[in-house]
Amino acid sequence: MAHSLSAKKRIRQNAKHAARNRWRMRSMKGVIKDLVDKLAHGSTEEVTKAHSAFVQSVDRTAGKGVIHKNQAARRKSRMSRRVKAKLGTAPGGAAPVAAAKPGSGKSGSSKSGAAKSGSGKSGSGKSGAGKK
Repeated sequence: MAHSLSAKKRIRQNAKHAARNRWRMRSMKGVIKDLVDKLAHGSTEEVTKAHSAFVQSVDRTAGKGVIHKNQAARRKSRMSRRVKAKLGTAPGGAAPVAAAKPGSGKSGSSKSGAAKSGSGKSGSGKSGAGKK
């Protein structure tokens, strides 16, 4: 049993925060169950709406510190894969996306690569000049 006033207050605060975090987890799990149900039995429109609600819920939960941001990213990534598989964009859309990435990657990487290397050279030149 806590004796000091501050320790007693921490006990009260911890109980409140734990209750609030349990509520946030419960609501997030409800949204996840809804999305899984829509994936099994819903239309494409229902799945996309449920997925956006899921992403919002997971981001909100991570923002409040109930779950870690990496756990939120992992949950969203895994669920997005399932949504893409359900909507049929993964098998049909994977080839065009993969084909589009190298083309856009070449033009995008050469531009950003030149910008990165140029900014790095000019930045180091400026800092070198400032040191002298």
